[in-house]
Amino acid sequence: MKPLPIGGGFFFCHHQLTSRFLFYETMEQIDQTPRVRSITWVGIWINLVLSSAKIFAGIFGTSKALIADGIESGTDIITSLVLVVGSRYWSAPPDADHPYGHRRIETIITLGIGLVVGLVGVLVIRSSLISLHEGIATHPSILALVVALISVISKEMLFQWSAREGRKIKSMSVVANAYHHRSDAIANIPIVLAVGAAQIFPAWTFLDAVGALVAAGFILKTSHEIIWPALREMVDTSASSEDLIKITEVARSVTGVRNLHDLRTRYVGSSIHVDLHVVVDPEITVMQGHLIGDEVTDRLKQDIPNVIDVLIHIDPRDDM
Repeated sequence: MKPLPIGGGFFFCHHQLTSRFLFYETMEQIDQTPRVRSITWVGIWINLVLSSAKIFAGIFGTSKALIADGIESGTDIITSLVLVVGSRYWSAPPDADHPYGHRRIETIITLGIGLVVGLVGVLVIRSSLISLHEGIATHPSILALVVALISVISKEMLFQWSAREGRKIKSMSVVANAYHHRSDAIANIPIVLAVGAAQIFPAWTFLDAVGALVAAGFILKTSHEIIWPALREMVDTSASSEDLIKITEVARSVTGVRNLHDLRTRYVGSSIHVDLHVVVDPEITVMQGHLIGDEVTDRLKQDIPNVIDVLIHIDPRDDM
């Protein structure tokens, strides 16, 4: 495209300016992959111990609910292993077929975790309704109560730690897996109440199924909270209004920026990609415009950690 002579230099009418990091993940994010795996492996080992303990206590403590919950805890191990394997792929650098990187793989895995959590909720509802309909009841022992209590405490502690670490490294899949841990903790609460009540009132064993239905409702709610953001990302939903306001404020604060327009954002994994038109004085040179664009790019990445990719279009100001 031919440059137009303006003032002391030349300016391209449709100058597309990109950061030198446009098609590359930041090294900080790539380096987070081992952290994702280490967090997930902690969850895998804890779930393996808890699942084995619950199945053991369910068999010897005559609690069918605890046996079923132990089997359900085994799904945590599966989803966690999927997370470990998947992190190797979504952290891969961009290539010719995927110039924007592979972060969508994280979104797909997050969706998968949400669907598994939802399936668990549906299966708990089905099992509980069958138990209520057929009048199936057992009298669990104190061993089942102790293991169920340990499971609730352990899973809530695992949730708090995993969610905190996931937010720290900005990994939506780690946070989603953390909520899977919390859904397990919630699902164990009715078991604790039912087993505890059975120790005091042996005839109240039907509460096991009723409590499981309540827990299933919380599990389905957790599933929705995991799936919905991932679905919004899959259809390129814009960043939040708070992020849009901050992006605008940061870009306007750069010296030489006269105006902004056509701001577009979208999520790729847990990262934000920004497209932005920056208006500058028409008298400046191409190099000056380029430096202004670089400054906007650098400031956005520094002040808004989720922003990893910025595409800027430089426009000359037209006072008319």
